[in-house]
Amino acid sequence: MMQPLPLSLDLDALRSYVLGMECGSFAQAAQRLCRSTSAVSAQLKKLEQQCGTALVMKQGRHLVPTTSGERLLGYAKRLLDLNDEALLAVKEVSLQGEIRLGVQEDFGESLLPSVLGPFCHLHPALRMTTRIDRNASLLQGIRQGDLDMALAWQQPEERADPSLIDLVSLQWIAHPNLDLASLLARGEPLPLVLFDAPCLMRLRAIRALDDAGIPWRIAFTSQSLGGIWAAVQAGLGITLRSAIGMPTSLTTLVDGLPPPGTMGVVLLAKHRESGEAERQLRRLLTQAVRQAHHPLTS
Repeated sequence: MMQPLPLSLDLDALRSYVLGMECGSFAQAAQRLCRSTSAVSAQLKKLEQQCGTALVMKQGRHLVPTTSGERLLGYAKRLLDLNDEALLAVKEVSLQGEIRLGVQEDFGESLLPSVLGPFCHLHPALRMTTRIDRNASLLQGIRQGDLDMALAWQQPEERADPSLIDLVSLQWIAHPNLDLASLLARGEPLPLVLFDAPCLMRLRAIRALDDAGIPWRIAFTSQSLGGIWAAVQAGLGITLRSAIGMPTSLTTLVDGLPPPGTMGVVLLAKHRESGEAERQLRRLLTQAVRQAHHPLTS
């Protein structure tokens, strides 16, 4: 007996659903889609019937996704991105214009070659200007309009940040020959290799050690990530970073040190409304960050 084919989700309904959640209102989504509110509501109802569950619920005056709706949202964005990319590829559309991109140092060497090389090769008419810099400079570049997009670490005061693309685990990192157990047993201050202040990782490292009652000292400071890795490879101390882009000669430490938690990665944009080139680049950078952080599940 032949098995029935699985249902195919309606891409137009998915687009209305995603836009409605991003706008916080299906009435606003209907305006942007140039459709009536009743038509968009009908699409939502059809989508819920296809999924066999409610996708939105009321929270005060606003509609928010249910647990199932939140789960669908991620898949919906990926399906729509692939749909749009497929249409551009079939039509052989070459993106044009200019994008000024800023990238935090942690992601520069590890992510950019796999993203920007193929992207620029596929769209030779698109002019890319890329700058690798520290977090504060990238945020300033977005505020002043010097950058169109920036891949950066999330500021601690940002809670519900629509620019958030992933939460990355932080790691204590050292040379394999560093004898952490002996240092802790002797009660010696832990030698730290950190960026000059201000630095989010520096604040996180110091706060975690202070909360755990572990003495520390600044053994080496640098203004560049290359200097941080060189000092750690030389055995001058330990640092706190993401393992993304970590040199293979180094190792992560777990025992004896407080869990450093996670830090958000954000993809900031100068304008809320972005063109097709920015949307495609956003999708590629988001995928690259998630792949680097979850290599076995992405």
